[in-house]
Amino acid sequence: MNPFDRIVDFAAQHHGDRAAVLEMSQNAHQAKSLKKIPDDRYLATMTRCVFNAGFNWKVIDAKWDGFELAFEGFDPNRLAFFGDEMLGQLVSDTRIVRNGQKIKATLENAKFVADTAKAHGSFGAFLSAWPADDQAGLLSYLNTNGSRLGGATGQYFLRFSGWDAWITSGDVCRALVREEVLDKPEAKSKSAMKKVQLAFNHWHAESGLPYAQISRILALSVG
Repeated sequence: MNPFDRIVDFAAQHHGDRAAVLEMSQNAHQAKSLKKIPDDRYLATMTRCVFNAGFNWKVIDAKWDGFELAFEGFDPNRLAFFGDEMLGQLVSDTRIVRNGQKIKATLENAKFVADTAKAHGSFGAFLSAWPADDQAGLLSYLNTNGSRLGGATGQYFLRFSGWDAWITSGDVCRALVREEVLDKPEAKSKSAMKKVQLAFNHWHAESGLPYAQISRILALSVG
């Protein structure tokens, strides 16, 4: 692997200079305190990411006010308790995208968020306590215990929730192939995710930059 300064230089070749790269790679979603974010906002972000997968994001954005109304503000305890009763009415609710599997996933994730909050004090407290150098483990946990939170969906959920998350986008994976971290431009297996995590941990320790910023710089370094 190249030293991370060299990777910043690669990005600067495409995007002006190092200062520009460091500025444009800032993570606008970074949260000052994950614990202060209400549980309903975590479920809302979870739902948005689940519905975004395979859909045009602009469609979900345009209907989002309807989602907030239909899912009653994403109160996880309420949705977990009344989920079975609400499923029938939600699949015919024109205020949202009427995808039955994703609606069901939202109600299942309400129980996941509610149960996690009960065990840890809040969902934000759970996320805050998870080690920053083990995102791969956290993604595996979300995939196992949540609904439809595997792959890129879980990564975007963490990033948009304010957790300092890397994302294995196409450009990031191409950069990781260049750096000989991956053999091919994808990270789907557990072994590949472990390699990605080790590389990010190395660059984080070396550069002192947040994981999300390292991820964005890697993407910028390929063009």
